[in-house]
Amino acid sequence: MTVLVEGCVESLADAQAAARGGADRLELCADLAVGGTTPAVEVVRAVKGRVFVPVFVMARPRGGSYVYDAAEVDAIHRDIESAIAAGADGVVVGALTPTNQIDVVNLRGFVARAGNVPVTFHRAFDQVADPARALETLIDTGVQRVLTAGGRGTALEGADVLKSLVDQAGDRIAIIAGGKVRGRNAREIVARTGVRELHARCENNAAQIAQIVDAARSEA
Repeated sequence: MTVLVEGCVESLADAQAAARGGADRLELCADLAVGGTTPAVEVVRAVKGRVFVPVFVMARPRGGSYVYDAAEVDAIHRDIESAIAAGADGVVVGALTPTNQIDVVNLRGFVARAGNVPVTFHRAFDQVADPARALETLIDTGVQRVLTAGGRGTALEGADVLKSLVDQAGDRIAIIAGGKVRGRNAREIVARTGVRELHARCENNAAQIAQIVDAARSEA
């Protein structure tokens, strides 16, 4: 099986570089310094008009906590609608309760708002207290993918948990390994975890993505 590489980007230049490097899909965000927030709709349109790989768009109103008040939940709903109207091929969301459980009520609302557009749960997942239980919750809500480092700072550090999640998920939900994925470690991450999707920051560097693609697929 081929390993899919998703490039994390925050501009048209980043997106074009990731595509040149062989990225199979993009996650488009703003403000990656805080883990990513909703990009401007004009940026979504520009990327969709110039880059011809699927683009998943982040819907996150701010950095910091993944616990949202009613106004922020409304903003996420609007951002999902705007992203889809601008051509997004998928949306990326996440919400937790104050006790670090999946916020099921709001997540179900986000999935419903996305309609037939696939939903990825972002690295808010790495803050949950019980990853196995949380994964079942995501499956139950209709989420198609979850981006995670296995609860650690990097995907390599979280490899054992990632392997457990991959085994648990089967073909019910895709596990995307993210967190300092680079060409030097992509092959080991794939070998140790069995993931078939990797997520990596592009940083306007096509060669960086190309190295990951080459390394990951040499193991696949």
